[in-house]
Amino acid sequence: MYIEVLKSKIHRVRVTEADLNYVGSITIDQDLMDAAGIIEGEKVQVLNINNGERFETYVIKGRRGSGEICLNGPAARKAQVGDIVIIVAYAWMTPEEARNFKPKVIFPDEKTNRLKN
Repeated sequence: MYIEVLKSKIHRVRVTEADLNYVGSITIDQDLMDAAGIIEGEKVQVLNINNGERFETYVIKGRRGSGEICLNGPAARKAQVGDIVIIVAYAWMTPEEARNFKPKVIFPDEKTNRLKN
């Protein structure tokens, strides 16, 4: 049996852009992706603190060091620029693997979306 557990979490970043006329996805600063262990194309869940929306999409690499968090396509309707979101990714593993697994959780600066030193 496999269970789905938290793998990665980017806690409380600010949406910097919403581009409705795009195929779909969320663009994330590559520094944040690396720190959280999220890869391009990975499915993530986005939780909007401001309006309670929860939705799934896939990740596109943003410019490294830019602080970019851009909702693209239909996801752009789920948040406004300035909203605070939490981005989470999950992984399937056995209960035995899950007992020893430690998710990567990062807490970027909420104003700049950059990693804290």
